[in-house]
Amino acid sequence: MSEIPLVTENVLDTGLIRSSIQTDESGAVIVFEGVVRNHHEGHSVVRLEYEAYVEMAATQISHVRDEILSFFGEREVYEVMIQHRVGTLDIGDTSLIVAVSAAHRADAFEAALRAVDRVKETVPVWKKEWSLDGAEWQEGIKPKP
Repeated sequence: MSEIPLVTENVLDTGLIRSSIQTDESGAVIVFEGVVRNHHEGHSVVRLEYEAYVEMAATQISHVRDEILSFFGEREVYEVMIQHRVGTLDIGDTSLIVAVSAAHRADAFEAALRAVDRVKETVPVWKKEWSLDGAEWQEGIKPKP
């Protein structure tokens, strides 16, 4: 299998990501999909545009993966895979996949949530929200203390 790009303009393939992280030791595989929705803070949304400095975003995604694996240390989180889509996305399109394999479900859920939060806090991907009235860049998420 060829290497999976961490940041891509292509449609994200959940099955490919899932199969890339599952091991025989895995008792839990969590796959989170961030999906473009049709509203935000009381406003209608018709599409999103994601932009990134791809090399920097991919490097930071790798750092998030390593951070999650290091944080869980001996708790049997076996693998983490994160992929972000850039470009113009329509309602229902998947913009982010975070997949985690672990021995136990609690660790897998916790690792997936932590990974999603860290991606939102640290990966340089910018989002422009399009509505019927025009477009607006969205503010980033501040890291949690």
